Amino acid sequence: MPKAAVWTIIVVLLFLGAVGASALYAVSALQPVKASMEEVHITIDKGMNSSQIASLLEQNGLIRNGFIFKLYLKYRNEGQHFQAGEYAVTKGTPLDEIIRMLNSGDTVKEETDRFTIPEGYTAEQIADKLAELKIADKSKFLRLVSEPKQFSAKYINDIPVNASIKYPLEGYLFPETYELKKGSSEKDIIERMLLEFDKRIDSLPVGWRKQLDKLGIGFHQMLTVASLVEREVVLPEERPIVAGVIYNRLHDKPPMMLQIDATVQYALGHQKEKLIEGDLYQTKSPYNTYLHEGLPPGPIASPSISAIQAALYPEKTKYFFYVTKKDGTNAHYFAETLPQHLKNIEISKKNASKIGQK
Repeated sequence: MPKAAVWTIIVVLLFLGAVGASALYAVSALQPVKASMEEVHITIDKGMNSSQIASLLEQNGLIRNGFIFKLYLKYRNEGQHFQAGEYAVTKGTPLDEIIRMLNSGDTVKEETDRFTIPEGYTAEQIADKLAELKIADKSKFLRLVSEPKQFSAKYINDIPVNASIKYPLEGYLFPETYELKKGSSEKDIIERMLLEFDKRIDSLPVGWRKQLDKLGIGFHQMLTVASLVEREVVLPEERPIVAGVIYNRLHDKPPMMLQIDATVQYALGHQKEKLIEGDLYQTKSPYNTYLHEGLPPGPIASPSISAIQAALYPEKTKYFFYVTKKDGTNAHYFAETLPQHLKNIEISKKNASKIGQK
């Protein structure tokens, strides 16, 4: 056989051998790394391309070869839709499973703090609850509730500058169940509650701002009325009626004192089972509506959306008075005149004696 032919055969065999060796290497490189119980956390940042992700996986010992992995992605037409986030990948995970995880965004779930703020809670009650759950520091929380300029929510711009307001953000911390990243700051928590408030107000029926004009009040005043309704009324169907009573008193000629017990409770700073006359007329506070005409300087609690709607759309009646029935129903008797109201009070007392209420 001619020498040229021999060399040709040798070159072909070497080429085929190299191709075969490369193929074997590629196949080997696409095998999972040695399996173990070790879970490796990696973070895919927004904007990372497939080459960067392949290198990250190789550096963390999750794949054998980043270059081969990148070629495999091209072959599979993958890598364009990998999602950012933190992933937990166990060593030995097959490449196709890693690709699936990155495509689906199967990221590590962040630890969160979950808490519920009941309707009608005051800022201090909210602070107490968060402190009890070890989610926030009470003093830091209340300090920030007094500093609305620290926050970006839009409706807090309606809060007037008034030294008489105890906590400027009182009433704007929407009562809801929240889930925040564990370790969120007091500012983060308040911001989230304020943004939820914005969202709920934006969901009100179209034209609600015109309704404020019809009522002759500003947004902050409306929210104050809503907080009074929230603290005074349990039954949803009675809320628009009580809101109407409040407006009737405010618009009477001359205006009547509101004399709402819930404002005295707020002024006292703690809840009393039963207020006495001394509480009503000796508690010196701008929030005490037994001593001061008109609305208190601001909300006395976080009202629900139902109380806000009642304050916006009160029921038109001739009622100026209401008293709890004290019959176990949480309902009220309503009256147009003082004599009728006094009769209702007597009926209420009889109801209470029948069921053993104070």
